[in-house]
Amino acid sequence: MKPTAIQTRKRRAFTIVELLTVMSIIVILIGLMVPALNKVRRYARDVQQKAQFNAINAAVELFNNEFDGYPPSSALDGMGQPYCGAMKLCEALVGQDLLGFHSNSAFRRDGMDATGKFLLYPPNIDGLTPALRENNLIARKGPFLQAENANAYRLQDIYGTTVGPYLPTTFVLCDVYARQMRTGQKTGMPVLYYRADTANSYHDPNVASAMSPTDSRGNIYSYWDNHALVQLGKPWQSSGQSAGVSANHKMVDPIRFYRNTQSTQITTTTRPFRSDTFILISAGWDGEYGTADDICNFEWKYKE
Repeated sequence: MKPTAIQTRKRRAFTIVELLTVMSIIVILIGLMVPALNKVRRYARDVQQKAQFNAINAAVELFNNEFDGYPPSSALDGMGQPYCGAMKLCEALVGQDLLGFHSNSAFRRDGMDATGKFLLYPPNIDGLTPALRENNLIARKGPFLQAENANAYRLQDIYGTTVGPYLPTTFVLCDVYARQMRTGQKTGMPVLYYRADTANSYHDPNVASAMSPTDSRGNIYSYWDNHALVQLGKPWQSSGQSAGVSANHKMVDPIRFYRNTQSTQITTTTRPFRSDTFILISAGWDGEYGTADDICNFEWKYKE
């Protein structure tokens, strides 16, 4: 009787060397893809930011048509209280309570009219009598920018309750580069707004040290309009930030503001971009004002 040969089937598995080789290739591919994906994300955010600025530009022009002038951007309100350009822009486009701009507004941070007798933006509008509530809403214009698309946040959502000279409940419009702040909220940085003073004709950084919130020294734009807001620093940094990392924005230096808002097309004198309208500035991808990735409502080339 012939012996029966028993054949066994051996399953061939990957060796450790093969597994390590495949894993190494995957890691290399991921390493190549991540920077490319980050560039795509950054480009998409830049496009989104420019679209937001287009919407703000259109809304400001609607305000201009309605009230025959652009919103003011001075660092102080009519009572001498800190109420900067970014805050006035937000009030003009969506109101201090996001229900629209009150036509009797004097751009006071306390929400009162020019006489100080009437509160135009009550904290509880539904608590008013029906007649007062109706009159208040009738007097509203806009919102020139829809509240759900305005990206409006209170200062306390961005910086916490300590906001320098400002009221923490004040709204500002934020850019699209949302990040986790120390407050726990995920927001962008405030959009800075500067209105041109067409009665002036200079764009001279050499007089910056002599300028004040109420004296632009003949400059078309005053860096003071949002300077105290820029001085609040980077709200995503922890209080225990390493010593080698600055908590200040580079644009705390006024020279940087004037260099990067100076027109590159006019060479016979120093003139700013958009010398008869207004300037918008986003802190950009890195969240820091005064760096190369800032986004503005004009095409500019970064200068150190």
